Amino acid sequence: MTLVALHRETLGYGRSTVLSEVSFALAPGERVVLLGRSGAGKSTLLNAVYDRLVPQNRVALVPQDHALVPQLSVLRNVVMGRLDDHGAVYNLTSLLHVRPGDRVGIAAVLADLGLADVIDRKVAGLSGGQRQRVALGRAWWRGGTVLIGDEPVSAVDETQAEALLKQARFRFDTAVLALHDVALARSYATRLVGLNRNRIVFDAPAETVDDAQITALYAR
Repeated sequence: MTLVALHRETLGYGRSTVLSEVSFALAPGERVVLLGRSGAGKSTLLNAVYDRLVPQNRVALVPQDHALVPQLSVLRNVVMGRLDDHGAVYNLTSLLHVRPGDRVGIAAVLADLGLADVIDRKVAGLSGGQRQRVALGRAWWRGGTVLIGDEPVSAVDETQAEALLKQARFRFDTAVLALHDVALARSYATRLVGLNRNRIVFDAPAETVDDAQITALYAR
């Protein structure tokens, strides 16, 4: 079974091409990590995969900019992970007065992320690492078939990043992430995809990708 497949496609924005001749497929149970220099097209590929998955799958998304509402509390930002489960009236009342059952569930998610003590704090007052964990909490609360994440642990230290990716592995069988830390990528991924010069230059099981291939991705 294949969840999404791209075959020799050109990806970009408007008339601007970012990636050429892209072939990519995702099967259930795969944890794919995209590697490459800034500007290599990782976000472009993630967006394309996300757009293809959403019509028929429940997808949890962690965008690079977090996409949080700074003026709202951590609790209400996480509630938003399930807004498309209900209609407008239900969602409005949920944001105004979070239902007790939702608060209990979200509190448990935030406790796992080390954010239990900031549940009612406005996101605007949080550090970068805390904001990133709120974005993860929103994805955890949403749940779903696939996790899509664009540098989802870039704002935390290595120890925290490892712990967060363990949570991701536990909560989502299938994922496509862009990561900048190669060691983390190797420890998490079942498959590594390298991007360079507007193309996918390798796509292989993580254990078969050698250091020389990785180094070549980041060479000037």
